[in-house]
Amino acid sequence: MADLPTHTIVFEILTRLPAKDVGRSKSVCKQWYALLSTQDFVKIHCSRSVVSSNQRVLLIDDLTCYVRPIISNNNDYGPSSTVTFPFHHQNNDVSILSHLNGLLCVCLNHTYELLLWNPTTTAFKRLSTPDSHGFYINNLDAIGLYVDADDDYKVLHIKRRSAGTFCGGTLYFTVCECWIGGTNVVICFDVNSEQFKEISFPPVPSNGMVQGVLVNVKNVLHMFASTGMFEMTIDLWTLQGDYWIKVLSCPPIPPISLSLWCDITHYVTNGNWFVMTKLGKLFTIEMDMKPFECFYPVSWFRGFKGAVFVQTIVSPSI
Repeated sequence: MADLPTHTIVFEILTRLPAKDVGRSKSVCKQWYALLSTQDFVKIHCSRSVVSSNQRVLLIDDLTCYVRPIISNNNDYGPSSTVTFPFHHQNNDVSILSHLNGLLCVCLNHTYELLLWNPTTTAFKRLSTPDSHGFYINNLDAIGLYVDADDDYKVLHIKRRSAGTFCGGTLYFTVCECWIGGTNVVICFDVNSEQFKEISFPPVPSNGMVQGVLVNVKNVLHMFASTGMFEMTIDLWTLQGDYWIKVLSCPPIPPISLSLWCDITHYVTNGNWFVMTKLGKLFTIEMDMKPFECFYPVSWFRGFKGAVFVQTIVSPSI
C-alpha cells in the first residue's frame, strides 16, 4: 500500500468520497494519510465535489451559524447543523467576502482581520499580519479568491469596494463611479500574468440606478445588469472576448418590499440560478423556463451573512 499508484481503483474510490469521509479515512493508516494529503488528490477530489448535490448554504445570525443542504427539486433546505467558529469572534460578527472551492474568505468585523476558512474541515488561516497588512475596510475594499497556473490558491485584496468573480483564469470586478448616473466599468485581473485591464460595461441605460452582478456559468462570465429607479429592468449578458452579448431580457419589475430584495449568489450545476433574499430564503431561476416572477432587483445584500459553497477538503494554508 505504501507505493499505491495515483490511478488505482482505491485512489478512484477515495476521490469520490464525501469530504468528511475523506477526513475520517486519513486515520486508517499512515499511507492513506499521506495519499489523501497530496495536492493531486485534493485537486481531483475537489473537481469531483463541485456538483449540486454537494452544495450547502451557510447562514449567520446574531446567535447561530448553521449549514443546510440544498434540496434542488423543491427550492428548499434540508435539516440544519450548527457550526462552531474555530476562531475568536464577538457575537457572530463575521462577514463572508468571497468563496471558491469550499474555502470562505471572512472578515472579523470587530478587528477587521481577514481569515481563510474551510467550514467542512474547520481549518482556517489568518491572512492579516501584526504589521497591519491584510485588514479589510468595509464598503471600500474588494476581495477575490482564485487559483493560479500552479494550482495554488491566492487572495487578491484591492482597496476598492467590489466583489471579485473568478472565471477562466481571470478575476472580474465591477466598478461604479456612483450609484446613479455614473460611469460603470469592469476591471479584469489576469491571474497568470498578474496584470490588470479595463473593459466596458454592457450598453445599458444610464438613467436611474445601474448595478451589475457577475456570475461564472460553466467557466463563461455572465452579468445580470439591473437598471432603473422605481421600476427595474434586468438583462442577462455574456462576455465574448472583451464585448458583452445580450442573452435575454425580462419585463420591468414593479416596486417591491425592501425585505424581499435579493442578490444572485451562485450557479448550480443542474442549470439553475440560486437567489437568496436578505432573510435567508432560497429561490431559483430555471433558465430554460425563465420564470422571472421569482427574481427581484439587486439590493445592498451581498451575501455577507451567508454563502453557497461546496464541501471540499481544500486547505486554507495557501
